[in-house]
Amino acid sequence: MTTSKLKPISLSQFPMARISYRILFILAGTILLLDQLTKWVVERTLPFESSYYPPDRISVIENVFYIVHIGNEGAAWGLFSDFKGWLMLMAFIVLALIYFARRHFQLERSCMQIAFGALIGGILGNLIDRFRTGYVIDFIDIHLPFTVPIILPDGRWPAFNIADSAIVIGLFYYLILSLADSRSKIR
Repeated sequence: MTTSKLKPISLSQFPMARISYRILFILAGTILLLDQLTKWVVERTLPFESSYYPPDRISVIENVFYIVHIGNEGAAWGLFSDFKGWLMLMAFIVLALIYFARRHFQLERSCMQIAFGALIGGILGNLIDRFRTGYVIDFIDIHLPFTVPIILPDGRWPAFNIADSAIVIGLFYYLILSLADSRSKIR
């Protein structure tokens, strides 16, 4: 009977183990930190307003940009506010999808790490709010100089936060990268 020697396992045998997600983690962590820090300041500075208008506010640019303290139980524009549990579940599903489909999303590319770092940081920021308070804290209040019938009849954009901004920027950047990749494959 022969005994075989165990060979040490090398990371080179696992190509995904060698990929550094440093950019993704740094960006997601920075966005999460800034989001939670700004919300913490807002919570301690302004009284909470359960309804949108007229909230106590800090005027940054009169008639254009205000800081408010509003709770949003739903998604964008307060949609699906009766489905708080489902919104939290969807956030976990999206995070799991990103993790398990990281090869498909080409997260080894630094540009994709930027897009998904913003997306993940934003999702985590709003998810923490939902666990901690039961709603997402929104504080950036923009008043536009024009109206859009049905959508923005008074020119007031729905209040949002840093996490919301990061999610939108991350998604748009991913779409731009995907379109650029598909165009280069056509040529």
